[in-house]
Amino acid sequence: MKIAQTFVLFTALLAGVAGVADAQDQRQSVQLPPAAQESLRVEMLDNMLAINGILELMATGKTKEAGQLAETALGRSAQGKNRQKPFDARPGPHMPPAMHDIGLDGHRAASEFAKVASAGDREQAIALLPKLTGACVACHYSYRTR
Repeated sequence: MKIAQTFVLFTALLAGVAGVADAQDQRQSVQLPPAAQESLRVEMLDNMLAINGILELMATGKTKEAGQLAETALGRSAQGKNRQKPFDARPGPHMPPAMHDIGLDGHRAASEFAKVASAGDREQAIALLPKLTGACVACHYSYRTR
């Protein structure tokens, strides 16, 4: 699947999630302390920027750089960003276990993509892009914080 097709699919899935919010929202509502909700919101915005940066790098043939960005911003190396914050500002401990597991799956998928992309295997990296965004879609489709 080409990057442009992947981006269109990702955009359509996100639009579908927005459509769900307009109808009767069936996602599980997760109540987080306000500080944890804000930390999660900032982290998700940063993740969107990282995904966009990865897609831009892949589109311009900078596969290795896309891999490096994926690992540092989204992969296992990015886990624990909120570890130093007060307990009420850390989203992970307040999430349902299944939601937390989806987040861990996302870190693993990003690291898998990063390993392949950093090795310069553009075709395989492109094939892994849907897996890179799959945890995002799964979580946002299943859970909401407001």
